[in-house]
Amino acid sequence: MTAPSDWSLDPDGFVTAGGLVALYLAGTRAFPAPRWRAVCFGAGVAIVFFTRVTPLATIANHYLLSAHLLQNIAIAEWAPALLVIGLPPALAAFIASAPGARFLTRPPVALALWLGTYLVWHLPWVYDTALEHPRSLLHLEHVCYLAAGILLWWAVFQDAPQRLRSGAKALYVAAAFFFASPLGLLLALLGRPIYPFYEHAPRLWGIGVLQDQRIAGVSMVAEEAVLFFAVVSLYVARFFREEDAIDLRNLREVSAPKHLRP
Repeated sequence: MTAPSDWSLDPDGFVTAGGLVALYLAGTRAFPAPRWRAVCFGAGVAIVFFTRVTPLATIANHYLLSAHLLQNIAIAEWAPALLVIGLPPALAAFIASAPGARFLTRPPVALALWLGTYLVWHLPWVYDTALEHPRSLLHLEHVCYLAAGILLWWAVFQDAPQRLRSGAKALYVAAAFFFASPLGLLLALLGRPIYPFYEHAPRLWGIGVLQDQRIAGVSMVAEEAVLFFAVVSLYVARFFREEDAIDLRNLREVSAPKHLRP
């Protein structure tokens, strides 16, 4: 039996992290990135690597649903946000010129794909089947989360192929939280275990099956509330600054002598 302290050493984690680094280095040779963006991208890669290779992956794959949901959240939300922030605008515009990019990064499409990815992979029979096939379906699950997360955050942190105003970005992120949070609430409030795989998994640290599920649900809602509220707050504040700047410019134009007005 795999011990919870064992490192997963999952080849998929090494391949994914290595592939992201290689692509980023190739891209930033043509489109240089400032240091702060490179740090953000590196942090995103580190999260992907950490969640797939360290004991967190072992605990998620063999013991606790709460650890698995933490892993999923990190791959579907934290890492993609940092990866997208880490792209310099010129490189992002180049990527966005690829066929189909304009459609896939449209906010309604990206949001639907992200929510659909969460919903499908959290269906009990899909969830359990993926855990029973860790070298194939589980890897596919993680790739789907990462790709959907990148699409979700693209319209928020990049302005190509389409530019959203700050107010629209705030509403978009708020909608993502509104539609995603019921999954965590369901796990937290349901009075019976939903995933048979974890019902039969060895218990760890005295955490019961139902307690584990409730911890998973509460943690999921709390994490999403903090992350999405922070991003919404950022863009609401930016929206009001932009509106104030527009009002100030209009006031100056009205107050200026007629011969100086544009």
